[in-house]
Amino acid sequence: QVQLVESGGGLVQPGGSLRLSCATSGRSFSSLNMGWYRQAPEKQRELVATITIGGTTNYADSVKGRFTISRDNAKNTVYLQMNSLKPEDTAVYYCNGRHIIVTGAIYWGQGTQVTVSS
Repeated sequence: QVQLVESGGGLVQPGGSLRLSCATSGRSFSSLNMGWYRQAPEKQRELVATITIGGTTNYADSVKGRFTISRDNAKNTVYLQMNSLKPEDTAVYYCNGRHIIVTGAIYWGQGTQVTVSS
């Protein structure tokens, strides 16, 4: 069983930075494409960024140039560096893992709150 545990959320002023971490248990991390999603109050969950096992990244247009996703396979951890934060980035951020071989093997963390406010 794969478990994902996010950390690093909090309150930050507009223009500030945060780094989210997602630690993954088990021995499947090298077989997981990873991603970050977010959900603001009364809105649907949306994709923020993804990174494949090979390191290919993809970003939502709203965060391009401000957010960076990365992974450390030795630590079974994926990161989301968020710079130039805006109030509209306020949301619960969720880590996601999708197995590259086992269809339907999709994992979610419990979420971490990010609040951007002065």
